[in-house]
Amino acid sequence: MATHRRRFLQYGAAPILYPFLARNSSAASIAGSDYYPPPDAAGGWRTLAGAERIRKVAGMDLDRLDQAFRYTATTSQHGGLLVARHGWLLYERYFGRAARDVTPNMYSIGKTVTSLCCGIVLDEHRNRIPKGLDQGVFTESYLPEAFPLADPRQASIKLGHLLTMTSGMREGNSGIVRGEVVKLEAQPPAAKLDQDQAALRAPMWTNPGGGYSYSSQGVHVVSTFLRHIVGMELQAYFDQKIARHLGFGGWGYAMDTAAGRLPHTPGGAGVALRATDALRYGYLMLREGNWMGKQLVPRDYMALCRQPSPYNVHSPYSLQFEVNADGHVFGAPRDTFFKSGAGGFCLYAVPSLDLVVYKLASVNRPGDYDLGYGRNTAKTDDARDTWAPGPSDQFHDGPINGDAGTRRTLEMVIAAITG
Repeated sequence: MATHRRRFLQYGAAPILYPFLARNSSAASIAGSDYYPPPDAAGGWRTLAGAERIRKVAGMDLDRLDQAFRYTATTSQHGGLLVARHGWLLYERYFGRAARDVTPNMYSIGKTVTSLCCGIVLDEHRNRIPKGLDQGVFTESYLPEAFPLADPRQASIKLGHLLTMTSGMREGNSGIVRGEVVKLEAQPPAAKLDQDQAALRAPMWTNPGGGYSYSSQGVHVVSTFLRHIVGMELQAYFDQKIARHLGFGGWGYAMDTAAGRLPHTPGGAGVALRATDALRYGYLMLREGNWMGKQLVPRDYMALCRQPSPYNVHSPYSLQFEVNADGHVFGAPRDTFFKSGAGGFCLYAVPSLDLVVYKLASVNRPGDYDLGYGRNTAKTDDARDTWAPGPSDQFHDGPINGDAGTRRTLEMVIAAITG
């Protein structure tokens, strides 16, 4: 018990969170917990086929999963649905340009990469980050290029604030303060700055901890901080610490923008994985950061990712994961945690159900499916390149909202569980 408490303090978490972990520490001790899928080049996931076998082994109804897939196909131009339970890949279907071997830009799912890498760095470099998540980030030793500070309030931003979107930095026109949405005043057009400076000088709308506002720039600040600590790009660090262990079959980051190629790995978006590798990544989260007996991401950090954070009392968003402890996703257990990306991408983990789900989507830009990492040998269907959501259909009353689509997809998959 004392060891767990010391580890929590290492990450800067409030001690009150310790009893929660103690009651739920055996979440991974369930069916399939000793199985880890080999790389696709070495045989890949074990699979189930046929409605009877899927029901008997994985306890899921194939017809209901087909219904969830049909719903998914009404929410984006290209996409797919993969479901694994008890370590069995039991459902894998795609539409449009999506396929197993393509590597689409998963957008904000990439924020979880920054978070998990941060958890590893906090463990491996604790002498340089002694306060853990309580560490102030905007200092001349960590981020010398941020000085002079664009706003004096940045001096009070902690690592935990950046990872839970409560740093006070803003990008959009709204925020959330203790569950209530607040409109923010319009900002003048931002000055044209390079990748790092645009993040380091993002405008503040409140004091650190004063409210939640989604900020990709804030997460890029974390990746800049990590880059200085470990001396390498985030992509190289993730490859070394996680991707190689999971046996990814080719992956990368979407680095090309309208303004040119980015000089650094974008901390807030852009990771591009093959579909079955994305599911492996979700399986790592389901297994509390453990892969084949090796703890790739500290278990205590993973525990903090899947529960409400003391750094964010405003919304159900933890260390770059949406958490369901408040039950706002009505059809999902309260230990569910997940991360969505633009267009409706989403990666879900439900420990109590031993379930991981990956929903592919698109932002209606075919180029996002032509990034070229890995094999990309699949013959995909471009017939949906002109697709757009209709005004209404059997599933919804108008063009689908991204968040609603990701949550409903999960609820429909969970509804397919028979035992």
